[in-house]
Amino acid sequence: MMRLLKVAIGLIAALPAMVFAGEADVTRVEVRQTASGIFHFDVTVRHDDTGWDHYADRWEVLAPDGTLLGTRTLYHPHVDEQPFTRSLSGVAVAETILEVTVRAHDSVHAFGGKTVTMALPR
Repeated sequence: MMRLLKVAIGLIAALPAMVFAGEADVTRVEVRQTASGIFHFDVTVRHDDTGWDHYADRWEVLAPDGTLLGTRTLYHPHVDEQPFTRSLSGVAVAETILEVTVRAHDSVHAFGGKTVTMALPR
């Protein structure tokens, strides 16, 4: 019974950190065309990662209609590296798509933080 109580207290104590870390925000996007219809993205994300229980775990590039064009998975927390920038190459985008939106995801809140929408260099 005592062990269960200690676990419950530990979980309750961890809740504020998990909740108050907030959503992951995209703060900067740099994009360049590397070939016809192929793009490279450098994306800066800000999130108050607290560890493995709550961290920014990916960012995505979306077409205006919401079609997923590319995903950069983030495999570990960045507790001591904020904000941080990661890259994604080889993102194919149809010539008819003139702008994209980049959004970040975290392991607790999913999507919902600041996004960046920008025109593609052609």
